[in-house]
Amino acid sequence: MGLMSRVSTIFKSKVNAALDAAEDPRQTLDYSYERQMEMLQRVKRSLADAVTSRKQIELQKVRLEADMQKYQGEAEAALKAAREDLARAALERKAAIQTQAHGLDAQIAELKGQENKMEENARRLETKIASFRAEKEVIKAQYTTAQAQVKMGETATGLSEELADVGLAVQRAQDKTERMRARAQAIDELSDEGILSDTLAPGQDPIERELLKTQQKTQVDQDLDALRAQIAAGSGS
Repeated sequence: MGLMSRVSTIFKSKVNAALDAAEDPRQTLDYSYERQMEMLQRVKRSLADAVTSRKQIELQKVRLEADMQKYQGEAEAALKAAREDLARAALERKAAIQTQAHGLDAQIAELKGQENKMEENARRLETKIASFRAEKEVIKAQYTTAQAQVKMGETATGLSEELADVGLAVQRAQDKTERMRARAQAIDELSDEGILSDTLAPGQDPIERELLKTQQKTQVDQDLDALRAQIAAGSGS
């Protein structure tokens, strides 16, 4: 059970991270604003329904009051005609209607109180929504600016990395050039000393080259001695 709980927590964290990366806060703010406006519309519709109900009851009361006046007139007419029984019946109907009218007064007062509360709630909600709308626009502008700065920073970073790569490539080219120049100078120096030519001479191993050098030195020494003898002989003559 503990393992499944940890797996579920890790999965939720990854999902939340993915949603956070994909979520645009500007869209979230606009959606929240739309939901609040929908809520305000519902409050206003409820207020309109309450006002409609109160108006209907008030119209019903007006009809009852008209009936009360009618029965009052009938009672007066019956009493003048010495029909007390009819007058009493008319007044009884008037009393029943008057009771109904008093009940409607209570309903009208209750609906009026509800209307006042709804109106107050609507005004408060409108104030909050207006404040939220202003704050929403500020946050959206700040996010857009920050997003532009991030893109500029990413572009500059990418440019710096590209320039760094170019710099490394140039440095490698310079190093390689220096190595090639040093190698060329070494080859020239070895060629001047005859070492490279001897090394590249075909059919000779190192021992043969050393013997050849010794023979050449001996020959040079002999030629030098003969030249000295010649010069000495010439001086005696």
